[in-house]
Amino acid sequence: MIDKLALLEILDGRILSTRSKGITRYYIPGGKREEGESDFETLSREIREELNVEVIEDSINFVGIFQAQADSHAEGVQVKMTCYTGSYTGTPIASGEIAEVVWLSYKDRDLVSPVDQTIFDWLKEKNLLS
Repeated sequence: MIDKLALLEILDGRILSTRSKGITRYYIPGGKREEGESDFETLSREIREELNVEVIEDSINFVGIFQAQADSHAEGVQVKMTCYTGSYTGTPIASGEIAEVVWLSYKDRDLVSPVDQTIFDWLKEKNLLS
């Protein structure tokens, strides 16, 4: 099981997504927990590294946990994605390993990882993605 966290940023029916250098798929911003990190520590570190913004700790709200086959891993390896919404300071820009920051709608579902597809489906059911 791969333990990851993600920040769901939705605006006008689209979700903020990223594409890493050398990768064709898009991913919701976030990443893997390091040993001993809390949810907020992981989320804030990953978002700072990927988007060059600072997550405001008292603004984060738990959304849910989603699980699916891990992208680019052997069959049966699962990823557990713990998702939050929250505010941040700064303007998201591609930073570190990130090549591109985009806003995706539900029609872009095939461009994202399996766990992100599960999240897209859930957001569409909640009428949050257009």
